[in-house]
Amino acid sequence: MWRIRTTLSSLALLPGLLAAQAQDARAAELVMFEQQACEWCAMWNEEIGPAYPKTEEGRRAPLRRVDIHAPMPDDLADIHPGRFTPTFVLVDDGEEIGRIRGYPGEDFFWGLLGQLLEKLDTARAPGAMADPAVPVR
Repeated sequence: MWRIRTTLSSLALLPGLLAAQAQDARAAELVMFEQQACEWCAMWNEEIGPAYPKTEEGRRAPLRRVDIHAPMPDDLADIHPGRFTPTFVLVDDGEEIGRIRGYPGEDFFWGLLGQLLEKLDTARAPGAMADPAVPVR
């Protein structure tokens, strides 16, 4: 009898657990707008690229590469790539959280990315609302 109650109790919790997993599955991504023959893109690829997916930042916001001369993917239609490459745009649930224009070097990149991830945490906080007086970009 206690097994039936335990099973029923577990099933009652299932919708909440699935909702929490769905929120985590909606991972943010760091979109790298790039182009061929971009020396700053090549520098980022050399200095950051191999380590990025192994970092906490890379797990929180996996890298997605988009060539600025290729057709824009449908899910990024509202995100402007900018004129300079690389441009890194932190996107969460189709919304731009912020961007890094250019590659300022390894030390500055990690610091700027950290600031974007803090914005992401603020945007995801329960009850968070955008302040229309504060530009996101």
